[in-house]
Amino acid sequence: MGVSGFEPSFLVGFEAIRQAHGPRLAMLAGRRLTGFAVVRFAENGDWFADCPVVLDFDGIQVGVCHWKLDKLSISWDTIDTAADIAGWEWFELTPQWSQRDERLEPFIGQELREVALLEWRPTGRDLATGTVMVEFAFTRDCLRIANGLDENRIEVGVTQPDCVRHRLSL
Repeated sequence: MGVSGFEPSFLVGFEAIRQAHGPRLAMLAGRRLTGFAVVRFAENGDWFADCPVVLDFDGIQVGVCHWKLDKLSISWDTIDTAADIAGWEWFELTPQWSQRDERLEPFIGQELREVALLEWRPTGRDLATGTVMVEFAFTRDCLRIANGLDENRIEVGVTQPDCVRHRLSL
């Protein structure tokens, strides 16, 4: 992807993700969201949902990135959102970091109450069954970074009823 400092370690399934990142995610509770970064194309402003969504909680940076139907990478303090995204000279659009997103902007300054991992568990057959998303519950609303079937999807508001919520705590 050409994202400086992004070396994904993709995990599959709730238990693997909880074991690797649960305690650190839980420790974010009580911190404020002080910034974020997403990748947009310079030419049209469209969000490039394949790149990680980077959230900053009072100086602790969390990068969340979904891939394929079931893979999730969470990174900690490694992505350099000030660096140019390299290796895209061949492409007609130029990806660049942006601190603009109408879904994320309302959360700036809000205190994080808790973090949960959500598992997609619909009643019927579904290829995405077992997909894990990260939910950040703030004072006034919830923000989720979900699997949009081989890319990230940002959701705000009430969680879908087909999700099993696993609250993370220390």
